[in-house]
Amino acid sequence: MQLDQIFSPSVQHTLDVIGIFVFAISGALLAVRKNFDVFGMAVLAEVTALGGGLFRDLIIGAVPPAAFTDLGFFVTPLLATIVVFFLHPHVERIQAAVLVFDAAGLGLFCVTGTTKAYSHGLGLTASATLGLATAVGGGVLRDVLANEVPSLLRWDRDLYAVPAIAGATMVVLCIRFDALTSVTSGLAAASAFILRLLAMKFHWRAPRAWNRRSTVMEE
Repeated sequence: MQLDQIFSPSVQHTLDVIGIFVFAISGALLAVRKNFDVFGMAVLAEVTALGGGLFRDLIIGAVPPAAFTDLGFFVTPLLATIVVFFLHPHVERIQAAVLVFDAAGLGLFCVTGTTKAYSHGLGLTASATLGLATAVGGGVLRDVLANEVPSLLRWDRDLYAVPAIAGATMVVLCIRFDALTSVTSGLAAASAFILRLLAMKFHWRAPRAWNRRSTVMEE
């Protein structure tokens, strides 16, 4: 199964660029909050946007990774950096909209990441795992570089990985039953997107350890 059997190359490239731009915005905004200079902003934007896909491509042996072979993938985070550098007060004011687009990118990347991993010979479980890594890996690297506990690991953050897991699982189930098409792929991406939006709206969070009794002060 090849990726271009599900999405046409032009559509796939456009969706990837949109997702990269939105993720890069979130990375650059964090750099602003951390008082980084423009170089730091660019680094966080690039890492957030491309980190998950870079990790996936290295694991599946798709080298050199798309981040280094497609100039558009590399330049897009730089454009996002410029936007945030000059307009960050305005971007901050539309943070809710940015989060919605981020959720859309999450849904898209968990699907395309899973599909690309499977097309390179990985099994269903491994493909779903790499789909999750594609969707959330950049955000984890961003937080580590910014000296923060990754949002993925914090109990006081709305569900983020779970929607990506749900989307990736839907993809591998469709593969298993030979039902993966552009329509079912879109439904999987939409499901992850909607689940993330619901988690943000209702503040759904993963449970902590059962009967937890810790003397450590919560941050």
